[in-house]
Amino acid sequence: MSTDVTFSIVARSGPAFGIAVASKFLAVGAVVPAAGAAVGALATQAWANVAYREQGLAMLRTGVEPDAVVAALTAADPKSAHRQLGVVGPEGAGASFTGAECLDWAGGAAGHGYAIQGNLLVGPEVVRDAEAVWLASAELPFADRLVAALAAGDAAGGDRRGRQSAALYIVDPGRGVGGYGDVAYDLRVDDHTDPIAELRRLLAVHEILHGTPDPATLLDLTGELAAEVRALLSGLGYDSLDTWAGVENLEGRLVADRIDPLVLAHLRAVSAK
Repeated sequence: MSTDVTFSIVARSGPAFGIAVASKFLAVGAVVPAAGAAVGALATQAWANVAYREQGLAMLRTGVEPDAVVAALTAADPKSAHRQLGVVGPEGAGASFTGAECLDWAGGAAGHGYAIQGNLLVGPEVVRDAEAVWLASAELPFADRLVAALAAGDAAGGDRRGRQSAALYIVDPGRGVGGYGDVAYDLRVDDHTDPIAELRRLLAVHEILHGTPDPATLLDLTGELAAEVRALLSGLGYDSLDTWAGVENLEGRLVADRIDPLVLAHLRAVSAK
């Protein structure tokens, strides 16, 4: 399956593995990324071989190193010259492969815990700038860091033929929505004129709906603030914060007798409409 004009980053952060990818291709998130909790992650692109996903994860699961995974997958593939692949495992460096017949500019970079690759790009600056931002942004949350690296590649020129889709996929043990499962993020922009900006918007919405409150920022729900919250809820037709938060899918951010600033900001924004 051809997903030419694609660039991606595959990376590790502690026990989490993730992929951020953008392409001039419909629904790139349905094709490129694969990851397993406590196993590793990979991106298959250019003339993508979707069989690489399960085969690569199976090898990572048995302890095969990323460079050996790349070597094994491409050696068994008669069309490997058209493939591009990035792989990261639980330890050490990632591995990036670009087949000799991928369309220019095509190439990649890899280092400790990451692999970045792209094809049909404006030039090597796309990979270079994505790598620079990845390396310089260790203080960011993992999801934001992946999207920041992707955005840097896009700002450097990205795909030669334009933009269409982007995706973010992260697995983290026990960090699925509501604490169930391992898929922490599965965000896709399938067809959009500015897919990376839209991916960032979805990431912000995801954080509001599914993130956990920071105890250091919680506000005491007393005095004038409590009165304001009651008035806002009443104006919306609710008699309790619990009921409104359930309707807004914010119940995971509720804390007894206190309020998350993100919940408060959302309540104020909804009330102002």
